[in-house]
Amino acid sequence: MRIALDTYGSDNAPHPEIEGAIQAIKEDFCDQVILVGDQAVIETELSKYFYDKGRIEIVHAPERISMEDSASASVRNKRNSSLVKTVELHQQGLAEAAVSAGNTGAVMAASLFVYGRIPGVQRPAIAVTFPTQKRHEIILDVGATVDCTSEHLLQFAQLGSLYFEFFYSEQRPRVSLLNIGEESAKGNTITKEAYKLLAASKDLNFIGNIEGKDVLKGVTDVIVCDGFVGNVMLKTIEGAAISIFEILKEQFDKDWIAKLGAMLSYPVYSYMKKKLDHTEYGGALLVGLNGTSVISHGRSNAKAMKNAIRFAAKIAESGFVGHAKDYFERL
Repeated sequence: MRIALDTYGSDNAPHPEIEGAIQAIKEDFCDQVILVGDQAVIETELSKYFYDKGRIEIVHAPERISMEDSASASVRNKRNSSLVKTVELHQQGLAEAAVSAGNTGAVMAASLFVYGRIPGVQRPAIAVTFPTQKRHEIILDVGATVDCTSEHLLQFAQLGSLYFEFFYSEQRPRVSLLNIGEESAKGNTITKEAYKLLAASKDLNFIGNIEGKDVLKGVTDVIVCDGFVGNVMLKTIEGAAISIFEILKEQFDKDWIAKLGAMLSYPVYSYMKKKLDHTEYGGALLVGLNGTSVISHGRSNAKAMKNAIRFAAKIAESGFVGHAKDYFERL
């Protein structure tokens, strides 16, 4: 299992990527990591570590796509960038998956340009794995397609259901539509139409609408929404989690009684922090394309990049893309 890694994606690149890659091979998450970026810089960074040199390969790519670059223009104009080269290595069969913590729009544009969509799929979606009170759930789309039709939402549900089924080895996962109410008549024109399409699909285990307040309860397995709503929801929950921990820390630092309370509640605090920590999950999967691209957070550290590599390897091993191609070919 070979994973291509864009070493110039994260905010602190290339340090988290290279350290994460070394951790990944030491923990046997994959057979080999291909580091894509400026060869001289990568070699200098690698010299700081002890590792099996046969399991790390370098592919030179002198250009870098920054967070400020226009997504589509940079992909067209920077063909020697680490991001484009990373995606191309997967498309050429030299790696089983591509991972980048770079510009999300550029990762999507490069993947769409290089892989192309699965025949029959109208729009790609970003599918993120989310922690809940019970177990993981998949939410899509969280930013790839902001203007959706009801047919797009139906396809997101189909892709999300297949993803959950083959990644978690569970048949007929529960699918819900994110809406402003549980009743089928709630929502705008598109969500009302989508509800009818989802309810009529015999391939889906559609259990109805879900409200925002229930997203973290674990009452469903796959949540479907357009990219605009999904991205706002994702960032709101991330921001709320950060704020809660900062408020707790501020209160714990007030006096000795609060510090004592902090010590006694540390196991609970630690459990909550770990469960809500994005570094535990590594990245989100870009679904609907004829290839496997994992998009990691821009502020990813080495742990996040290690887990992104693990996640990419598991997705490749699950055969999700092949199953999705077969599914839409039958349709």
